[in-house]
Amino acid sequence: MNTKKLIPLIVGLATLVWVGMAHAAAPVITSHFASPELRAGDTWKIYLKASDSDGDMRYIMAAVKQAGVGVYPVGITRIREENRKEFSGYVYLNTPIGAGLTFHTLTLTLWVQDRAGNFSDPVEVPLYFGSRVEAQAAPAAGAYQDQDLGPVMISLRSIGA
Repeated sequence: MNTKKLIPLIVGLATLVWVGMAHAAAPVITSHFASPELRAGDTWKIYLKASDSDGDMRYIMAAVKQAGVGVYPVGITRIREENRKEFSGYVYLNTPIGAGLTFHTLTLTLWVQDRAGNFSDPVEVPLYFGSRVEAQAAPAAGAYQDQDLGPVMISLRSIGA
């Protein structure tokens, strides 16, 4: 093939690849907050702000690592249509009463996935189950919207069960 014809072809293909990569931007979790302590049986709220330049966020993915149990299967929370470009609110994890959780710790890891399959960087939030916790800590006033984004679809188990 003629070199004069090959160079524009290569430049054109490189441009298509670059434009395609630029369009496939991953979502970003811009901030998060969760109370570090909770009583077993309480509902844990994890606040998130996220955005996606493509406006195609699809799922909030969650994984829990619990000492004595291991890593749970991933929980998936669907992102509503009106929140696909950006959102501010909370997901929540229901914790069981009397499950032998007091004085134990778990770690929740969250990601946001878009329709193209791109993932945000993960955020990790630890949780300690105390016996003297009166109320879970709340984020600073006005930092997040009080919007229910949905449940973390993971059922915690008793330690040793």
